[in-house]
Amino acid sequence: MKVLRVSHSAVVDAWRERERELRRHGDTVRVLTAAVWDEGGRDVRPAPRAGEELETAATLGRHPALFLYDPRVLWRLFGERWDVLDIHEEPVALATAEVLAVRAVRRLVDTLRGRRPGRPAPFLLYSAQNLLKRYPLPFRALESAALRRAAAVVTCNHDAARIVRYKGAQGLVTRIPLGVDTRLFSPSAAPAERRPGGRVRVGYAGRLTAQKGVDVLLAAVADDPGLELVVAGAGPEEARLRRLGAPLAGRAVFLGPLDTEELPAFYRGLDVLVVPSRDTPGLAEQFGRVVVEAMACGTPVVATRVGSVPDLVAGAGVLVAPGDPDALRDGIHQATRPGTARVLRQAGLDRARECSWPEVARQYRAVYEAVRGEPAAAAAVVPAAPVAPVASGGTTHRPRVEVVVVAYGRPELLRTALEPLAGAYPLTVVDNSSDPRHRAITEACEGAYHDPGRNLGFAAAVNLALAHRQDPGADLFLLNPDAVVGPDTVTALHTALHADPGLASVGPAQVDSAGTPGRVAWPFPSPARAWLEAAGLGRLRLPRERTFVIGSALLVRASALRSVGVLDERFFLYAEETDWAYRADRQGWRHAVVPTAEVVHEGAGTGGDDRVRELHFHASQERYLRKHYGTAGWAAARAALVAGAAVRSAALRGTRRAGAQRRLRAYLAGPALLEDAEVTAP
Repeated sequence: MKVLRVSHSAVVDAWRERERELRRHGDTVRVLTAAVWDEGGRDVRPAPRAGEELETAATLGRHPALFLYDPRVLWRLFGERWDVLDIHEEPVALATAEVLAVRAVRRLVDTLRGRRPGRPAPFLLYSAQNLLKRYPLPFRALESAALRRAAAVVTCNHDAARIVRYKGAQGLVTRIPLGVDTRLFSPSAAPAERRPGGRVRVGYAGRLTAQKGVDVLLAAVADDPGLELVVAGAGPEEARLRRLGAPLAGRAVFLGPLDTEELPAFYRGLDVLVVPSRDTPGLAEQFGRVVVEAMACGTPVVATRVGSVPDLVAGAGVLVAPGDPDALRDGIHQATRPGTARVLRQAGLDRARECSWPEVARQYRAVYEAVRGEPAAAAAVVPAAPVAPVASGGTTHRPRVEVVVVAYGRPELLRTALEPLAGAYPLTVVDNSSDPRHRAITEACEGAYHDPGRNLGFAAAVNLALAHRQDPGADLFLLNPDAVVGPDTVTALHTALHADPGLASVGPAQVDSAGTPGRVAWPFPSPARAWLEAAGLGRLRLPRERTFVIGSALLVRASALRSVGVLDERFFLYAEETDWAYRADRQGWRHAVVPTAEVVHEGAGTGGDDRVRELHFHASQERYLRKHYGTAGWAAARAALVAGAAVRSAALRGTRRAGAQRRLRAYLAGPALLEDAEVTAP
């Protein structure tokens, strides 16, 4: 594979390790970067290693979004044919627009000269922007055009992925972490030294700015004589922070900035690394490289729930509220308890391996293959693992089952859902409500707990669980916390799923607590189906109409998940399983109900505002119809939905009439727009 990668940040030698990994696997990767760039307050000039294909270009401007490359270098490079163009610049950046414009003009000129340039290589974009920003013209138009045309967008955090989808990305959107050199950043083989006076050594590494919250960390350490703080870094707040640390009688030491080669020893010398960032309007932590570096060195991490740091820390460190010295101090004590520290060290090492350069390169190569139409698309977002039956001692074993629950409020429901399955299957809980009671319940049931630090929505929460699978080769059982199922039911579902190799998913029959059956299989939404519903003929079946199984208790085949990919995070709540099932259906998979298996499910049991939940439902219907039937299909379905709601608003009475009126108002205004306003409201 022949790849051209454009990245101004590739001036840093360490950030080109991904390309070196790809070359080790036989790919040709040429990197275009700036001839000189300001990194960390100093000018850096790239120095290629032996065998490294590195091009440099002079740049006009120094702001990452407001600079241009020397177009003559781009013109020369686009005289060659590439399999993939990887633009590691933000979609809104002028450089992104320049690269695409020079390529288009070069192709036009070559065509006029009769050179037959062939089909343009698919291109990727990169985004770390985890705040929803509306840019002025022409930047807004340039960003939108780039996102619509990109074959894929790679982000380093979940929020950036959601934002680029919201802004119109049409291709594959996947999260791949920034890389870390796990050969350099690794645990110490020597036993830990005892601290003078038995103090806990707390560390911070990074820029010294107000956003970083080091003053809060100093306050946390000041009130506990058993803590000492070591700070590595520099910045505009350094003088003020040194004054704040002066009264600590030697318990606060400022080392100044450290070179990359000095950081591993720094991390290994700590009992805990703290990332105390605070909420700052217009700014948000986008990744947290020091988190991964410390974890790779075996150092436990405590961090605040700010920006996208929870993407890394959740499940492998301790998360606390920002701006609170007491919360930081409690988190430090929790992370340094011997038993907890051992668990966090191992979890941190596992998380760091997910960010190692070989793993990052593997995921990027899978994206390249996906945009070229090769069969490894799912590997870009789902960890690779064998899914075929495994023969052992003459017996063929079916893939295993891992249970995933997305929790939000109502801890008693989570307990009821998990306890029957505890010990029978790996249990993974993603807690969208960050409730410590959920952690306690999950750990009591020997499950893996992930706190993303905010409400990701159902689809993104499931994808977070998929990114941290306990058993990547297992079939996936999605279970709502308000559903109760026993191991026998899971076994029945598993048997039925593997009795038919064409099934992507199966679900059980459902009843409520009174024993009243609920509908499980539904036809896929469509404009024609919307008109049937509006006419009161919803129970009629259209010719060749196929069905899916609702996701409140759904067993998904591992190989189907790898083939179809993960859930689409544009669906905040509802229709995410419908969309996944439809994508599977288009690949030839089927879905079925297993009537011999039964689950008790109340529905909407996790609480919340019914009106907000209803809005999510209608917004998800709009997104589904737009995605699979286009603007015209959505317009046809919307007309039916408005007509049906209008008739019901006139014909019904009481609460049913009020519900119809709310539905009518939602579809007149556009439910997706209303949901966006609800989700992004401060």
